[in-house]
Amino acid sequence: MADEIKYEYKTVQTVRGTDGLVISRMQKDGWEFVEQTQGTLRSTLDFRRPKKPQPWLLIGAGAAGLVILAVIVGTAAALSDGDEKKDEAAKPAAAASGKSSAAPTPTAALPTATEVITPQNNPDFAALLKGDTCDDTNLDFATTHKGQRVAFNGSIVHVARYSTGYDFLLGPGDKGPRTTVGPGFKYEDVTISDLKLTGTDVPATVDVGDKFRFIAEVGEFNAVQCIFRLDPIETETR
Repeated sequence: MADEIKYEYKTVQTVRGTDGLVISRMQKDGWEFVEQTQGTLRSTLDFRRPKKPQPWLLIGAGAAGLVILAVIVGTAAALSDGDEKKDEAAKPAAAASGKSSAAPTPTAALPTATEVITPQNNPDFAALLKGDTCDDTNLDFATTHKGQRVAFNGSIVHVARYSTGYDFLLGPGDKGPRTTVGPGFKYEDVTISDLKLTGTDVPATVDVGDKFRFIAEVGEFNAVQCIFRLDPIETETR
C-alpha cells in the first residue's frame, strides 16, 4: 500500500534500574517504545519510529535556497572588502596618535589534570549535578574533562552483583534509589576494595542507599543508556 507507514527499528540493552531513563531519552528523540525483555541483571528494550524519506521537491527548494544564500554572501563580502580598504587607509593616522589598544581580558585557566573538580570550584559540574540524567551536558562534560578527577556528595542508587565484582549506579545527593536529578554515574565491574573506602566508620560492604563522598576519574558518557562512567579513586563515609 502506498500509504503504509514504514518503520526503522532499534534495540537497546540497559542496566537494571535505568529502563525508565532510557525509554524517556529515546522518546525525546522520536522513538516509540514497543517491547521490553527483562533479564536477571539487564533489560532489552525494542523501539521503532516512522522513516522520513526526503522529498525531491524539498531538495530542489533547498538547493535554490543555497544559490540565493551564495549570492547574498558574495554581495556582503564585496561590501565588506570595500570597508576593510577604508579601515586600512585610516590605520596610519591612528598609529601616529600614539594610542595603544586596550590589553586583552585574561581568560580563566582550565583545571589541571591533578586538580579535583568540585561543585564549588567548577560551575559546569555544579549545574551537571542538578541537571537531567540524559541531558547533552553530560556528554559535553565527559568529553571536556575525561581523565580528570571529580568529587561530590552522593549515594548508591542501585547495585548489581556478579561473580567477579559489582556494578554501582551512583547519584548526587542523599536520596539513593529515589534520586531523580543529576547524571547516572556508574562504577562498572569493581570490587569493594576498588572503592578505597575511608572515613571514621568504614563498612565491610556497601549497599543501596548508603551515602558517601565520591572521588572518581571521569570516563565516557553513553548517550543511549544515559550512563556516565567513572573510575573510583576514593570513597569516604559521611
